[in-house]
Amino acid sequence: MSSNIMAQVDPAHIDMLTRLIEAFDHLGIVSTLDRNQGLVVIRGTEDTVVDLLEILNNLPFPLTILTQE
Repeated sequence: MSSNIMAQVDPAHIDMLTRLIEAFDHLGIVSTLDRNQGLVVIRGTEDTVVDLLEILNNLPFPLTILTQE
């Protein structure tokens, strides 16, 4: 299973997304690709990607998963 998740979120929520992922025992690392468009990549591992997807699908704000590499 792939461990990189490309996603798009409202730019105002990038910081909160980063803090939430870090708060879950560092399941992944969020990197901003384009702040203006809200494009991010969440880098996890094969062991954490299932948990990351569960978290991303239940955030308190909208996030669109674009690809999973």
